[in-house]
Amino acid sequence: MSFLAERLARIKPSPTIAMTTRAASLRAEGRDIIGLSAGEPDFDTPPHIREAGKAAIDTGRTRYTPVDGTASLKQAICDKFARENGLDYTPAQITVASGGKQILFNALMATLDAGDEVIIPAPYWVSYPDMVLLAEGRPVIVECGIADGFRLTPQALEAAITPRTKWLILNSPSNPSGAGYDRAAMQALTDVLLRHPQVWVLADDIYEHLVFDDFAFVTPAQVEPRLKNRVLTMNGVSKAYAMTGWRIGYGGGPEPLIRAMGKLQSQSTSNACSISQYAAEAALNGPQDYIHDSRAVFQRRRDLVVAGLNACPFVRCPTPRGAFYVYPSIEAMIGRTTAGGTRIDNDEDFANALLDETGVAVVFGAAFGLSPHFRVSYAAADELLAEAVARIRTFCEGCT
Repeated sequence: MSFLAERLARIKPSPTIAMTTRAASLRAEGRDIIGLSAGEPDFDTPPHIREAGKAAIDTGRTRYTPVDGTASLKQAICDKFARENGLDYTPAQITVASGGKQILFNALMATLDAGDEVIIPAPYWVSYPDMVLLAEGRPVIVECGIADGFRLTPQALEAAITPRTKWLILNSPSNPSGAGYDRAAMQALTDVLLRHPQVWVLADDIYEHLVFDDFAFVTPAQVEPRLKNRVLTMNGVSKAYAMTGWRIGYGGGPEPLIRAMGKLQSQSTSNACSISQYAAEAALNGPQDYIHDSRAVFQRRRDLVVAGLNACPFVRCPTPRGAFYVYPSIEAMIGRTTAGGTRIDNDEDFANALLDETGVAVVFGAAFGLSPHFRVSYAAADELLAEAVARIRTFCEGCT
């Protein structure tokens, strides 16, 4: 009998963390490494938010809080949903956890029984399928290729729904592709969902504020109010306010679901860090100039990376609508050999050879459920991005 639980055999370690760890190890050995594998803004948390965290420490707000969030943070979240999304939630319909990942995990663990199905459009964030598997559910992967703009079509959604479908996970803008659903595209999906009342929607809105050009963000419950009672709207402060390490995520949804998630959290982590909660409150209630300024920087970086990658042989890089990733196709690279002698049979070969031969760390597309692609995070300084793109171009030009 194995000492470790059988459920662990269903999942794998995060490939994005694995690539970031490998890059760090090579850097520690003295290699010149440019890491573009982590999904983390490279800016400092805004000063007024940092000051709120310090004030929480200085005034002794360092004790336990209610399991799923302080009353004042829940109210700030309600105000945010009303102000920015046109969604009316009460504090009893809000839950706060240690990051958006815990919100997703709690929701799936609290609702899935063995064999329940969860529709996940691919490419997807690497943790979605493994969370479903840990909860004994069945991930139903629907490939959304470059021809569809990496977006789920209503026809594909309809075809994927069965009597066992319990959730659709929808991430807009998307990690890894940056694809987003405008109002018309979102309405087309919600029209399908209205015909299937057993299907709930887990809306991962973590990149809500990182949108470019004329793209206007919408969330499912906003577009179709009739779905609100079966939507969990998840968000957080990590990406919008450069607060990844503060670990605060939140969700709004029907009160029975929120209570169930709180019950689960009460027997796992209990409350999120009290200091971080007060900082998150300052982020949501305070000035929002930072979001506009950082968005402009990310859009400039996006344009730099898209143009540079499209100048590389064998690479095709669509222009994303949001987030801070690009998801280029390397279909034309498969079967070629690098200057260092590595044959590229798949996108994992590509990512490993790129790191070994150029020192540029990216994540291979198979990690996100759609190949042959790779993901670049452009949450890095302009000069590093320019150097990385130049190295990738040299690498591609050396392939035969």
